[in-house]
Amino acid sequence: MAKAKPTPAERLEKYQSMRDFARTAEPAGGDAPVGPDGEAVPAGRFVVQRHRATRLHYDFRLEVDRVLASWAVPKGPTLDPKARRMAVHVEDHPIEYADFEGVIPKGEYGGGDVIVWDRGTWYPAEGTGDPADAIAKGSIHFDLRGEKLAGRFVLVRRGRDGSGGGDKEQWLLLHKADEAAVPGWDPEDHPRSVKSGRTNDEVKADPSAEWHSDRPAAEAEVAVGMGPRPGASRPPSRREWDGPTQDELDALAALGAKGTWEVQGHALALTNLDKPLFPGRDGEPPITKRELIRYYACVAPTILPHLVDRPLNTHRFPGGVTVKGFWHKEVPSHAPEWLTRWHNDDADPGETEWYAVPDRVGTMVWLANFASIELHPWTSKIPAVHEPTYVLFDIDPGRKTSWEEVVMMARLHRTALDHLGVFGLPKVTGQRGIQVWCPIAPGYTFEQTRGWAEKVSKAIGKTIPELVSWAWTKSDRGGLARLDYTQNVKNKTLVAPYSVRPAPGAPVSVPLEWDEIDDPDLRPDRWTIRTVLDRIDEVGDPFARLLDVEQVLPTL
Repeated sequence: MAKAKPTPAERLEKYQSMRDFARTAEPAGGDAPVGPDGEAVPAGRFVVQRHRATRLHYDFRLEVDRVLASWAVPKGPTLDPKARRMAVHVEDHPIEYADFEGVIPKGEYGGGDVIVWDRGTWYPAEGTGDPADAIAKGSIHFDLRGEKLAGRFVLVRRGRDGSGGGDKEQWLLLHKADEAAVPGWDPEDHPRSVKSGRTNDEVKADPSAEWHSDRPAAEAEVAVGMGPRPGASRPPSRREWDGPTQDELDALAALGAKGTWEVQGHALALTNLDKPLFPGRDGEPPITKRELIRYYACVAPTILPHLVDRPLNTHRFPGGVTVKGFWHKEVPSHAPEWLTRWHNDDADPGETEWYAVPDRVGTMVWLANFASIELHPWTSKIPAVHEPTYVLFDIDPGRKTSWEEVVMMARLHRTALDHLGVFGLPKVTGQRGIQVWCPIAPGYTFEQTRGWAEKVSKAIGKTIPELVSWAWTKSDRGGLARLDYTQNVKNKTLVAPYSVRPAPGAPVSVPLEWDEIDDPDLRPDRWTIRTVLDRIDEVGDPFARLLDVEQVLPTL
């Protein structure tokens, strides 16, 4: 008589015996999952988790008979058909583990940080029969349909003790030479989670998605720290735009002092194209309105993800930056019909009702032609304009504050956020200061974020009381810096990433990686509209990492 298959509970006994679920956030596993009518959920899921324990490896898991058959793959799976990856067959894991992303406490089995690196469905190759039997026999061919992995894979057993340790089976994982194969494909070139968009470093810093083994799987994921409003959500920012073509840029250059420029399907009437808006600096010629328009058109694919779905305040300088400018919010009656607008239903009489919402290259060109030099998007998105998407820290230097002191204060913010496990990045303002932007989960109020930022700012300020004043107005600060947390209010804004600033040379507010603040050549106005596009081509946009990160703030 054939030997009966072990039940899912029996297959998880080894996994459970190796863990203390009072300490680890990993799921313990329980009853097999069921659908809304009580039927068993069909098999066919796969997940690959990038796991930094004692050593980095990738946990490759296939759903088989309502548990996850699992292999540890040190170099990770690949689409390269010439690669042969060692895969160590480890204990089966519970189905709940397919969504686990967080930190396993140090000292526990597998202690380290884990992200959901890829996931999708898998299909045994035709003629495989029972997948569990195929695995028991030591060879299985299957197809993956994931967000990163695709095509025909093979797992084949080599034997035991292949690398000199224990009774774990040594297998090989390889990809067949099919249409999904990619020679030289390296998993380390694709480090982000498909669940959260975060890296292992970011999950380690903020393990907000944790499992609690004393709760049912459907209720086990619990946020860490101060919680946002349950059920809150916001529209995604990860859309893509193309910039103007070379032919379109050539047409702009060929226009006279005024004319119509057709760009991406929009015909825009441009005026005063040769009017100088910025004095040059360091012996360079002045920057004209034509050059401003060209810049905002070319930077559109990079700046629009930070503007889309956000009402916009603009700082206009139609006479050039040597003449006092003015703030403009209301969409004028002569704006093109295709311009996306948002109506502020909370507006009191005399307040702005209709805001522009940038969402295309044409809008950027229209704004530049309108001499909207500075762009200040709201820190909340429509329609949930009462819920911030960032916590903002603004290091506002006083007249006595040196640049070296500004950089030192930025480093203190980095240290504080590292200590709190909060992910944020700095940005030079294009004038004298540095800002730090920290993305947050939907559902917070501005009152909450302002209070949280105030506690962090005051804690930092206590370490350098001789450099910081908390006075509201600059005239009362005695030339000292202010760590300004008060920008965390609806319709109070900070300058957008890659916005131009009204100063000689047309400097730009530029996002940074943290290690760049240690660069001795860094200056707050280092990049201009004539140089920042080269930087973007070389290093990309650091703030792209902030988009759609939904981070829970720890309680202070």
